[in-house]
Amino acid sequence: MDQFFAAVEQRDNPGLRGLPVAVGHDGQRGVVSTASYEARRYGVHSAQSIQVAKRLCPQLVIVEPHFHKYKEVSMQIRAIMSDYTDLIEPLSLDEAFLDVTNNKKGIEMAVDIAREIKQRIVDTTGLTASAGVSYCKFLAKVASDWRKPDGLTVVHPDRAQSFIDQLHVNRIWGVGQKTAEHMHRMGIFTGADLRRVSLEHLVHEFGKMGRVFYDFARGIDNRPVISEWERKSVSCEQTFETDIFVPDDVEARLLDTVDELLRRLSKSGFEGRTLTLKIKFSDFRQVTRSITAANVLLTKEKILPLARQLLRDIDYGHSHPIRLMGLGISHSSSDLSADNPDSAPQWIQLEIPFVYD
Repeated sequence: MDQFFAAVEQRDNPGLRGLPVAVGHDGQRGVVSTASYEARRYGVHSAQSIQVAKRLCPQLVIVEPHFHKYKEVSMQIRAIMSDYTDLIEPLSLDEAFLDVTNNKKGIEMAVDIAREIKQRIVDTTGLTASAGVSYCKFLAKVASDWRKPDGLTVVHPDRAQSFIDQLHVNRIWGVGQKTAEHMHRMGIFTGADLRRVSLEHLVHEFGKMGRVFYDFARGIDNRPVISEWERKSVSCEQTFETDIFVPDDVEARLLDTVDELLRRLSKSGFEGRTLTLKIKFSDFRQVTRSITAANVLLTKEKILPLARQLLRDIDYGHSHPIRLMGLGISHSSSDLSADNPDSAPQWIQLEIPFVYD
């Protein structure tokens, strides 16, 4: 979807249309969830500090998020997609992979399916979507971002290599800012540059991702579209409006986080045995501590004492106050080994901002 959260807000409030809009909490620690295209012209983008965004665009309109509306629209879009295939792999509320090789309507060309889905989304929700069509996830993902907004890009196998060769490495899936900077220091700026680097060198520089980058540079991505994932963890975190370091305040925030974790466990039905505490300090240094119990952790009586035990191992104070706190449960009851790396908690930002005086 195009500027999804911002688009929903502009759709529902005509007074916002044409204005630079950022969806997020307007506080000292607020972060932009989505920026409208009008705001992006000023350099405002998602994951950016609200305060930075306001400096870049003084006339920026900040809108508090309405997640219930976004989820409702997401369900409408998912229903449309389900008319064409059951092989749908959601990436987020507004993005998904579809395998339409054997689609329900018997449409021969994937690009025709993409056009039809895009039109139905407009007709149903009043919002535009961009689509990428190709033979693998990597290229479909890159193509979907190629001609936003309301774009449709097809990368045919015959032109895939030339398409990849001219890609800036920042557009390659999995390459973030720090990785891109690392690649630039290595003289890698495009897909063609990346393709000239040996597998051994890439693995040496980037670990397991080196193999991924090596394959992507050659248009290789054999991952299937998976419609159902086995949940490996449940977690939550909160970023505080002001840093905390007084033990009573830290304890109170720990209780809040435990309560939120319990709510998410109840909603998901997940059962796990490993509790992980995540702390980020004011200087953005991050530490985690974990402990594994013999039985599943489902109640406050079991989780809170372990959380307190983990917190006692964290060295915080006036000189290094806490900016963020998170808790996660992993290692489901079906796991045979507590050392399974795939069960590491996947952190999710809380939807409701925590503001304390």
